[in-house]
Amino acid sequence: MARAASLFNQLLQQFPRSEFQRLVKEKRAERSAKGFSSWSQFVSMLFCQVARADSLREISNGLACCVGKLSHLGMKKAPPKSTLSYANSHRPAEMFQELFYRTLQDFRSRKILMIRKPFRFKNKLLSFDSTTITVALESFPWAKYRSKKGGIKLHVLMDNADLMPDFIYISEARMHDCMVLRELTLKPGSIIVMDRAYNEYKQYGDWTMQGVYFVTRMKQNTVFQVIEERVPPSRRNILSDELIVLTGLSAKHCPDTLRLVRAVDPKTGEEIEIITNNLDLGASTISGIYRERWQIEEFFRLLKQNLKIKSFVGTNENALLTQVWTALTALLLLRWLHFMSSAGWSFSTLASMLRMNLFTYRDLLDWLRDPFMVPPLEPQPEQLCLVL
Repeated sequence: MARAASLFNQLLQQFPRSEFQRLVKEKRAERSAKGFSSWSQFVSMLFCQVARADSLREISNGLACCVGKLSHLGMKKAPPKSTLSYANSHRPAEMFQELFYRTLQDFRSRKILMIRKPFRFKNKLLSFDSTTITVALESFPWAKYRSKKGGIKLHVLMDNADLMPDFIYISEARMHDCMVLRELTLKPGSIIVMDRAYNEYKQYGDWTMQGVYFVTRMKQNTVFQVIEERVPPSRRNILSDELIVLTGLSAKHCPDTLRLVRAVDPKTGEEIEIITNNLDLGASTISGIYRERWQIEEFFRLLKQNLKIKSFVGTNENALLTQVWTALTALLLLRWLHFMSSAGWSFSTLASMLRMNLFTYRDLLDWLRDPFMVPPLEPQPEQLCLVL
């Protein structure tokens, strides 16, 4: 008989019930609730993400198949489709948002996430970008994006050290990306890297005054004047390194001296014009910082390919947000498991293997070290013969 709990149960142990219930009370999530707890809702939606259930019916039936195992998850029985649908639509999604941030902070304090250091400088490196998730306009009329399309936009400020978000903003898809820059709070000395869709010169000027560095691509119609050409760099992919000042209307918003680095993308051979307010780092480092921006594209790819975020089990706005925040929580768990795993699996392989072993009774860390090991049989007591 296996002494360890199921893998799913051990994942849920990362969310202490006492802390979860305190959060439920703070958000008043179970006001007027009758029987179906917020914990059962969370377990059901986390099961939806990790098991990749496509509908409320699959969530309900998938949990109902685990006869005798639900009590270990803190549930009495599998939720009916209508009960789970009502809870997703009416219980505040802010509870799952706060749960994600608190769990992320806990994981970081325990240092159980992978820590990368792609550069030698000590500044905190952040990547900022957004991705659009399209939905059917007939089912989501509140998320109108185009004449025949609906959608939401996920804006993410990602810490490049552990590849997890520091800030997430969910908006309608038609909202311009630059509008979210005003919501960011960055510490002095931080370096934020973005694509040229975020060219907002007033914001650049404010960041320069605050001691925040930015690295981004320059728009083609930017008007500027070269005030100094630096010593030609020795790196082959760096074409030029110049100090510039913006002219025209842009100069009113950002009058500071900026830096223009022209580099060649080593993969595509495309010439890239990178603009920054950091005048100290080497040109090749500035070019490397911009290439590091692709880590956030990888973040969006993993989120969309391995979790249920492109199709939804509810059409209400609150239900959609609940599913998005539980997907981000599931991604955090997978990041932790991928860091702890010794099997050499890719992120996607780990997610699929976990999906097929959710209710396997093995120690989680042992499974991560050697997933194909056959658990040893426990010795059975032997009946001694009575000597006459």
